[in-house]
Amino acid sequence: MNETIKLLQNHSSVRSFENKQLTEEQINHIFNSANQTSSFSLLQAVSIIRITDKEVRNKLMKLSGDQTYIGEAAEFWVFCSDFNRNHQIAPEVDISYTEFLQIGAVDVGLMAQNALTAAESMGLGGVYIGGIRLNIEEISELLELPKYVIPLVGLCIGHPAEEKAPLKPRLPQEVVMHNNKYEDFDVEDIKTYDEQMRAYYESRPITAPFTARKIKGWSDHIDDHLVRSIQPDMLNYLNKQGYAIK
Repeated sequence: MNETIKLLQNHSSVRSFENKQLTEEQINHIFNSANQTSSFSLLQAVSIIRITDKEVRNKLMKLSGDQTYIGEAAEFWVFCSDFNRNHQIAPEVDISYTEFLQIGAVDVGLMAQNALTAAESMGLGGVYIGGIRLNIEEISELLELPKYVIPLVGLCIGHPAEEKAPLKPRLPQEVVMHNNKYEDFDVEDIKTYDEQMRAYYESRPITAPFTARKIKGWSDHIDDHLVRSIQPDMLNYLNKQGYAIK
């Protein structure tokens, strides 16, 4: 196993950070690693907003579910799907087709992952913040996002204040990887995974952020979080920003 594979297979989120800034060299390495990510047809439909203003950071923290590590991390970056640049260069192209939303979302995910992987390779840690979509209109106004730009995920980066948490179990390969066609999963595989998750949460320190003692297994987790993830006004917001109209 080479060092890259070892790094990727030992990822776990970090939510507790030392009060220590990143060097400009580290910041540049993380950005350049993200910026070199594959991009659909080189459209490069992503913008990263680096939040250095403490007041803005605190407002984002409150709007993102009061996740305190947003304010504690050395860096907080917001990854946005951005077709504003493309639209200004080629204004005759209709950006309102749903395909452009999908392109931007994929490019954001790829860039955000490369950013965190680069950070982890330097001994840093981080955690993604999907909560920036909880109050997406207010956050868009705060960040002064123009039409065709939407914030999709935030990323905290910093020096871990404690040892990383044990690796959280993942679904087994036989459930995730299909052969030549979509295959129904075996309920017994999910039951086994539920037991693994139950054991993980039971052994997790009670002081850990977002410790979920109430979760009995992954199935219960999914039932709860699917409901919590619903944003009923999201389509209206996307339409307002020029996305997913067609």
